Amino acid sequence: MINKNKNLALTGGAAAAEALKQINPDVMPVYPITPQTPIIETFAKFVADGEADTEMIEVESEHSAMSAAVGAQAAGVRAMTASSSQGILLMAEILPIAAGMRLPILMLVSARAISAPINIHCDHQDVMFVRDSGWIQIFSENAQEVYDNVFISLRLAEKVRLPAMVIMDGFTTSHSVENIEILENSAARSFVSEYQMKNSLLDFENPKTFGPVSLPNSYFEFKRQQIEAMDGVIGEIGGIFEEFRNISERTYDIFEEYKIDDAERVIVVAGSTAGTAKSAVDELREQGEKVGLLKIKLFRPFPHKQIAEALKNVKKIAVLDRTVSFGSQAPLYMEILNSLSKLHITNYKLQSFIYGLGGREILKEDIKKVFVGLEKDEAEGIRYIGLK
Repeated sequence: MINKNKNLALTGGAAAAEALKQINPDVMPVYPITPQTPIIETFAKFVADGEADTEMIEVESEHSAMSAAVGAQAAGVRAMTASSSQGILLMAEILPIAAGMRLPILMLVSARAISAPINIHCDHQDVMFVRDSGWIQIFSENAQEVYDNVFISLRLAEKVRLPAMVIMDGFTTSHSVENIEILENSAARSFVSEYQMKNSLLDFENPKTFGPVSLPNSYFEFKRQQIEAMDGVIGEIGGIFEEFRNISERTYDIFEEYKIDDAERVIVVAGSTAGTAKSAVDELREQGEKVGLLKIKLFRPFPHKQIAEALKNVKKIAVLDRTVSFGSQAPLYMEILNSLSKLHITNYKLQSFIYGLGGREILKEDIKKVFVGLEKDEAEGIRYIGLK
């Protein structure tokens, strides 16, 4: 069980570093970029003070950081890194290599807008840009979830042998201080256990090759194996959530249903905005409004069937995306649409909203206006929250 007295006031970035300290990864290649930098700065201090003995490698770019993580993990050790925005785009060449080699690297992401123009504040353009790179993606609402998701995602990644991103909203979560509960060191270390690499480049008795040339007679089969591994994530994560609940008393699932049992109007959202939306839902419920929230936690793989079951009786749904897909519909909106289509659900109204690009604030009153718009059946098409 957790030590009930060990409560700390930490930012989301510091919470991630606290989890890293308890895990004590073997290798962490790093390159700073706002708003991810506090994660590696805080963890570097832990290493300097002797509280962790991780080999931190200061590389020349994010491309090199992911390349070094690939090499370390392939050699048989636990490797992690962190990044944001343009850094993720720079390492994009290596992300599918990590996935294709089936290396369970963990990356902490402070989600941030991408250029141009230059903007260092939060949205989800960076993680959506690489959403099909073969990585598991898990969103965090607050600092407590950031801390917890580090342990959960690491266990999951190593179970299915795929890399994973723990995503927090840049500045909104990464730099905001909250009270969080910390696991006892013994419980944390027992939960993640010692890393056992199934195949290692340094296993000289059983030589291996990683990432060799694969021609048309074999490449397709490799990709099919990756698909099967990703499909297996949802079946594995439930047990990991349950194990984590046993040591933390905190309950998680692949998404959170907030007051949607009898809801007639529901908002779907990922990240820190879920907290604002919950507050809006609470106030509207006090006024007799049947509204609710569905918070996305696991985005890749996307739990289409489970989402459809959760929303099948809701008549009016608003999907809030903190990103854009130029020339198409927004990513989360499309996933919800696909989910409902899989169960052949047709008696609903689905509305797409874009919000918060470049860090623009979304307030509780904005969320309430979305619910009002759903009630009034306002115009079809993409709508924008807070656009001047």
